[in-house]
Formats: sequence, structure tokens, C-alpha cells
Amino acid sequence: MNGADALMRTLVENGVTACFANPGTSEMQFVSALDGQPAMRPVLCLFEGVATGAADGYGRMTGTPACTLLHLGPGYGNGLANLNNARRAYTPIVNVVGDHATYHRQYDAPLNSDIPSIVAANSLWVKSADSPDEVAAVTAEAITASHGPPAGPVSLILPADAAWTETTTTFAPASRPQPRAPDGAAVDAAARAIRAASAPVVLIGGGACLSEGLVQAARLQAAGVRVLSDTFVARQPRGAGVFAPARMQYFGEAALEELAGTDLMVFAGTTQPVAFFAYPGRPSVLVPEGCATLSLADRATDAAAALQA
Repeated sequence: MNGADALMRTLVENGVTACFANPGTSEMQFVSALDGQPAMRPVLCLFEGVATGAADGYGRMTGTPACTLLHLGPGYGNGLANLNNARRAYTPIVNVVGDHATYHRQYDAPLNSDIPSIVAANSLWVKSADSPDEVAAVTAEAITASHGPPAGPVSLILPADAAWTETTTTFAPASRPQPRAPDGAAVDAAARAIRAASAPVVLIGGGACLSEGLVQAARLQAAGVRVLSDTFVARQPRGAGVFAPARMQYFGEAALEELAGTDLMVFAGTTQPVAFFAYPGRPSVLVPEGCATLSLADRATDAAAALQA
């Protein structure tokens, strides 16, 4: 068993069973390991932007990371736009980025690049598995990091020699941390503030926009508390009988007009809204002047439980 086999087994044993791949020469050992692992579903993508976009959609819908297989720094760069979307949506993805053999890096080959710097902007976690014996442990660490909370893309750099060299370390377990329970004091403070406000708004995002969160948000709106969601959400159930909160307006001036008179904004699973772009003489933060704000649950907190409480 070589390092690529250890990586593949660790992915599969920890529930990562879909791989969206655009491989190159330095990733051939990984491709060979794919052939030997029937539990992993490989999907060949003809462009890296397709691979990263597919992994983003897969992670949003399943809550489980897919892995991507990308060719060196330029390959990651070709998929960057959809990885930015995934980072903003807090989608778990394990990017496996192939690299030159460790001893070959010093020669600055034509496709050599500073991969850690390239991937850092859209990765919660970055590490290179520079020896075959550490591949399994680093892979498990990557999977754990992708779950957060909050979740997001991570990047595991796999040098070619770490992939092709034999190892006796074949598997490592990963963990799946759970969102934090809501803070009782924060819940009590939000409840008191909402009761005292004349025109409160609860802005929801992230986990608060999933099924249980929408049930609790509907209860709040039925009790007379206005509920809005972020302009763009990663995933939201739709259909008959499912509460569909109004969304924050895209344009800042329209959002502030809609929020006129609001004296309290409570954030659940999101943060204070800001304008998508700055304009001369326009505010960046989309909170009405004089409006108080409270955070009920951040993106690492169980927002549905916070709304229920």
C-alpha cells in the first residue's frame, strides 16, 4: 500500500465517497488508488471549475464533504471561483491538490508554484503530507477540519513521492465536531430585547435556514416578530407548507428602506448584513441608524436550537 492508497482508504472509511477530479501527471497514483477503491465514486471533470462547483453542490445538499482532485497550483487556481462560493456558503470540501515530488520542488519546474499561498484564501485548513507515513493522519485531520464548525473547504497538498511511496500506515479516523449548543444567557437576552422592542427583526442564515430552523422561524413570525433571511443562503427547503422568509434586499438602499423603523435586529446563524459593494455617500453596514443589534447564534452555533429556545 502506498500513500495514495492510504489517503483513499482514509477518505472512504470516514464517509468521503465522491471525488470530482481533473487530474494531471502528478496525481496518477491517486487515480490508480481510485481504481482500487470501489466505495469511492470518481467523477471526471473536464475543467477544474466544474469539479469545484460540483463538490460545492454535493456538500451543500448532503452535509458531507466530497473530495476534489486538482493538478498543482494552476489547477486549483482554475477552480477558485467556485471554491470562493463554497467558502462563503460554509460547504465542507476536501481539496486534494497534487504537487511535485518533495525533492523536485527545489528545481522550480514549469508548473511549480507556491501552493500553500494559492489555496490559503479559500481554505479553512492547509497542510502538505510530505511523507507517505503521514498521509493517513493528515487526511483525517483535513476531513475533521472541513466539518468545522463552521464547515468549509480545506486543502490537502499531496506531493507525488508521498503518493507513490509504500507505507505501513493505512488508515486514520476523523471526527465530526458538532455545532455548539446555544448560550442560555444569549438566548435570554435576545428574548428580553425582542419583547421590549417595538419593531424587531430576526435575520437568519446558515443552519437557521434548514428545515428545523425554518419551523422555529415560522413560530417567531406567527408571534409577530418579523423574520428575514440572508440575501443568498447555501441551502433552503422549499415547497407547500414550508415557511419561506422574505430575503434581505440585494441593493443596500433598498434593504435600508425595507428596514426603516426597525429598532432591533437579532442575528441567528449569520452576522450583521453589509452592502455587497460600497457606493459614495452610502453606508456599508445595512443596519438602520439607532437600531440595536444582538447575536443569538453565530455560524458555529446550533441556530435552530437557539431559535427554538
